Amino acid sequence: MSASLIYDLAPIGSIVAWSDGNSRPPARFKKKLAAWQTRNSKGRLIRKEGPRQSGNYASPGYFTLHESDFGGKNTIVMRIHRTFGLDSDLTFKVLERPALGSVRVFDRGGSNAELVHVADDREAAAAWLKEHGYPNAVLQEVTADEVAAAHVEGRAAA
Repeated sequence: MSASLIYDLAPIGSIVAWSDGNSRPPARFKKKLAAWQTRNSKGRLIRKEGPRQSGNYASPGYFTLHESDFGGKNTIVMRIHRTFGLDSDLTFKVLERPALGSVRVFDRGGSNAELVHVADDREAAAAWLKEHGYPNAVLQEVTADEVAAAHVEGRAAA
């Protein structure tokens, strides 16, 4: 599916894979493999932003995926986020949607909110927040209406 369909149809918290359609090079070709992995991976959908106009320039909308974290001993040193414009030439696929009853934890409210965690339930979200301390966090439960709409519209994952 295209980037614009991911933007329109995939709910925040979904696991999304992207690909350029090329086959994976052998591991012995380290530079080719690294380049391939940049254009073929997966991550959690954490943010959507609509198109913007700035003077004569109009940027297309975009979405951001959280690909991975690097660090050790419960300390994250670096986060890898990938941002894709709606005009991206890559192919995308929703691998997994947030489960019914799970709770999305956003760093703040409003249009600039970014997903920081998906918990199994409200109690798990509260425990995670207590440990990680986002003072302006907003909790949003995945409802039956959202899950049902995905199935009715033929948007089931996989």
